[in-house]
Amino acid sequence: MTGTDTFDPAALAPRLPSPSQEVVDGRFERHGVRLLLKRDDLIHPELVGNKWRKLAPNLPAAGGRAVVTFGGAYSNHLRATAAAGRLLGLPTVGVVRGQELAGLPLNPSLARCAADGMRLHFVDRPTYRRKTEPGTLAALLRAVDAEDAFVVPEGGSNAEAVRGCRALGEELAGQADVAAVACGTGGTLAGLAAGLPRGSRALGIPVLRGGFLEGDIRRLQDRAFGGPRGAWSLDDRFHHGGYARTSPGLEAFAADFEARHGLGVERVYVAKMLYALSALAQEGAFPRGTTVAAVVTGRPFP
Repeated sequence: MTGTDTFDPAALAPRLPSPSQEVVDGRFERHGVRLLLKRDDLIHPELVGNKWRKLAPNLPAAGGRAVVTFGGAYSNHLRATAAAGRLLGLPTVGVVRGQELAGLPLNPSLARCAADGMRLHFVDRPTYRRKTEPGTLAALLRAVDAEDAFVVPEGGSNAEAVRGCRALGEELAGQADVAAVACGTGGTLAGLAAGLPRGSRALGIPVLRGGFLEGDIRRLQDRAFGGPRGAWSLDDRFHHGGYARTSPGLEAFAADFEARHGLGVERVYVAKMLYALSALAQEGAFPRGTTVAAVVTGRPFP
């Protein structure tokens, strides 16, 4: 199905505001820190957490056209876009980083994308890095026969998505002094910070190496709001080797958190954020009496 008459926003009906859940954990309690989990993973069964907040403002603009977007082999964003396409009757194309994956059996994440109707197009890493350049983007759209497609950037982070994520901060008004979120492309943090009330701040935990996000977040806020909004900072010490990489310490922490609180901990983003918050509490980074809200942006993928 295509065309604006097939777009049914009710198919993306979310559970909003997402609930906040207090967890009692000695690693925070002993330092006088109260921990809340902002359960954005419960917003929608398939468009989980910040993926719903980013995609919902973008997809109506597609007007029934194919949606082309970008991601790695284990991209939550690709899975969410594919699911949205199936629910809304929109054709989707995923440009996947890694030409070497072409022809190989699909991993479970990409297999889910394909099952939801997404066409996958694999590109080499140098081309992927240049995907936002006008000439490269035009060539990619020609290659997938979608020159008139609606393009959503990697991670879904653009001005529309940032404005969509502002509601996350607004929902936390009066609940937390610090709102923490794991960062990939920075769009969620940019919107979260803008929505928080004066006196609260946002903390981003990058899951990639490189230290490049600060400029990206400033640019996203400029495009979304015309300038900086809210108080925010990044702590880039907790990537555990880079995107989708882990460490024995991170695995042990995540397993222990699951056992203590009965919550499945997604490893690419959420585990790194929770690990960081525990370490920061032990370092005394939060004054006694601080309430920290940890935004749970995803759930473990089978």
